[in-house]
Amino acid sequence: MEPSPHKAGTESPFKGKRGLMRVFNALRYSMDGLSAAFLHEDAFRQECILAAILIPVAFFVPTSGAGKALLVGSVLLVMVVELINSAIEATVDRVSLERHQLAKRAKDIGSAAVLIALINLAATWGLVILG
Repeated sequence: MEPSPHKAGTESPFKGKRGLMRVFNALRYSMDGLSAAFLHEDAFRQECILAAILIPVAFFVPTSGAGKALLVGSVLLVMVVELINSAIEATVDRVSLERHQLAKRAKDIGSAAVLIALINLAATWGLVILG
């Protein structure tokens, strides 16, 4: 067994600074992630368009503040799940582009998570608007 380059139980050597610099780095990495998703993921771009339409509409729906929060939250949940799904897909592809049952399972499960988030969006909007 080959020894690890860093001690067991220690943090990754890629961990950054602490304090305020860590916050700025985290914000930059997050913006890089959003940019990468927008540039490389068709589904994320489509969901951004959906969000650009539905989030403003949510503020005009005659419902309580909690109802508006549910409408906006259900849209943002789809985007969050899509980002996680895209990260899973990129990781699987980084490991190997070879067809493998576990790679397919990981990608299919990520896709199923997005589907459930979309069903949640439709159900939430339907219940808030019609309920």
